[in-house]
Amino acid sequence: MPGLPLDTILCGDNIALLSSLPDKSVDLVFADPPYNLQLQNTLRRPNNSIVQAVDDLWDQFESFEAYDVYTEAWLRECRRVLKDDGAIWVIGSYHNIFRVGKLMMDAGFWILNDVVWVKTNPMPNFRGVRFTNAHETLIWAKKSRNQQRYTFNYAAMRSLNEEKQMRSDWELPICTGSERIKLNGEKAHATQKPEALLYRVLLASTNPGDIVLDPFFGTGTTGAVAKQLHRRWIGIERDSEYVSIAQKRIEAIEPPEAPIELFTAPRGRAGVRIPFGRLLEAGLLRPGDTLYLDKNKHTALVAADGILISGSAVGSIHSLGARLLGVATLNGWEHWYYSDPITGLLAPIDELRERLR
Repeated sequence: MPGLPLDTILCGDNIALLSSLPDKSVDLVFADPPYNLQLQNTLRRPNNSIVQAVDDLWDQFESFEAYDVYTEAWLRECRRVLKDDGAIWVIGSYHNIFRVGKLMMDAGFWILNDVVWVKTNPMPNFRGVRFTNAHETLIWAKKSRNQQRYTFNYAAMRSLNEEKQMRSDWELPICTGSERIKLNGEKAHATQKPEALLYRVLLASTNPGDIVLDPFFGTGTTGAVAKQLHRRWIGIERDSEYVSIAQKRIEAIEPPEAPIELFTAPRGRAGVRIPFGRLLEAGLLRPGDTLYLDKNKHTALVAADGILISGSAVGSIHSLGARLLGVATLNGWEHWYYSDPITGLLAPIDELRERLR
């Protein structure tokens, strides 16, 4: 989009800078907001040494109410700049993710999944007074409840998971070793996220050329991974030192010179042709099951030969869907939904096709 500061870090107040971006201009938002830990005292180990905790000014708020007002403001701006087929990921700990999730729903987002990042090497609870905090939660949501389209590269996630459907618990290590950016021997940023986590998020929910916005850019993990995967990005960060670190980090990355189709996963949808009737043969649907056109506009019964029946109208998932909606042509895989027997929720029949693939 003309005028967008692509592949750029904007330094300053994120709400003010978000308000300067045009409506419906980005494909995905990844947000790692302040945890609002509300720390009152210095954390120490049993040997009395100090734990490097998150005690930065950016994580300090006067009250829960002040945190909620701030969160509501940046969520509102992020939703405004998202395209109508866009989505958002927000990551947090138990300190903030439940408040953020509630405010996301209030703002109009519709939650698709909560994903648990299980840390394979978490920091222990040094005083032994609580369980070790071994995970963080990511909320993946689309812009609105009635949104029909959003990017989900299902086949890519299967491929990453040895051809098994990717689960919502992701076992990945925290950022350590050479990946952890340090200044004078100390962590440059207290909550730097591992590139493996952003790799999975971006591969799952963007395609090459998509624009990813990170309003809490920190040391630039989102931009670094976006550049490697041939996505465009916009970062917002108020700390000039973090901006400098992120800029140097991203400038040092040389994206692989390879065909652009290697950076997405169209193979699942462009692979073996799956006729609708195969869903019945495989037992994923049964004769007499009800399908829902665009979730709530029309219903149809599935016949044993894969034909749909809606009142006196009969046809394929494509022709009947087009007839009921009054359009010339229609891709039925994208418009018909079935009732998932496990969750009870409506899901696109295209998910069943991908399961067969």
